[in-house]
This record gives sequence, structure tokens and C-alpha cells, in this order.
Amino acid sequence: MTLAYVALGSNLEQPAEQVRAALAALGHLAGTSLLRHSSLYRTAPVGYADQPDFINAVALLDTRLPPLDLLDQLFAIEQRFGRERSFRNAPRVLDLDLLYYDDVVMGGPQLTLPHPRMRERAFVMVPLAEIAPGMLPGVGDVAALAVGLDCAGVERLDDGGEPQEKQE
Repeated sequence: MTLAYVALGSNLEQPAEQVRAALAALGHLAGTSLLRHSSLYRTAPVGYADQPDFINAVALLDTRLPPLDLLDQLFAIEQRFGRERSFRNAPRVLDLDLLYYDDVVMGGPQLTLPHPRMRERAFVMVPLAEIAPGMLPGVGDVAALAVGLDCAGVERLDDGGEPQEKQE
């Protein structure tokens, strides 16, 4: 079995529910188990700003699927949820990104691992640091990378989808 990290995001049609349902769908993939996932986070949109905030999370999977087969399954889940790819950074019902696949380093037209922009994105690194704060080969110290990003606009939510009270 192989460990893989997947980023989840949604900003349409009850995004917190979309992300929760997508987490369940990940756990039902053939040859795959959902080991754990981060909290949900409300995040400001990146790129195209004239859209609702996103709900993001990161999941850790244990899978027998090879990387490209896993990617195909992620695309199939997006499609089942009604994902439309109208333009780059467009609002979406569901976005699933394969971030990391068990020390595999690859680059190609379909898939680059580790994900080439994950270290730049607080909406990925903050939830990832919650479930994998240590070193990931090819990525670095996840917690340190997350702390070094501009985390304005990244807000951890409680189980009900509401912001958590700040702890002193």
C-alpha cells in the first residue's frame, strides 16, 4: 500500500457538505482507505477573486492505485459532483488535487509529483500541516513551510462549519 495526500476544495453548492461528501467518496475508492483528514478551512479565493470563499481540507489515503490511476479516480469523483472546468481558478463544486504520492517524483503532461505549487498555497499547506507536520521528501518540513506563508484569509472551522474561537 502507498500513502497519498489529496487536497479538497469547494466554493459552490454548500461547499462544506461537498468536501465532507468528497472525503467519504475518497474512502470508497477501490483499493483505497481514508486514513485521516484535516479540519475544514475557509479560505479566500486565489487567482480569480470575484467568487465565494472556499472550503478546503487535505486527506491522507492508503492506496494500491498507481498515481495516474488515482488521478483518474479523483477526476471521476469531481465529475460525479458536477465539476465544470470553465476557466482557470473558476468557482467549482469540487476540486481534488493529488499533492503527494509516497516519495514519488514525476513530471509529465498529466501529473507532476509532488504537486508543483503546493508549497506556495496556504490553503493547502495549513491543512496538510495539521495531519502531516513533519518532513515530506521532495516537499520539505510541512509545518515550517505553512508558517512561512501568508495565512491571512485561512480560517479553521469547527465541525459545524463555523469559525473556531481563537485560543490564547
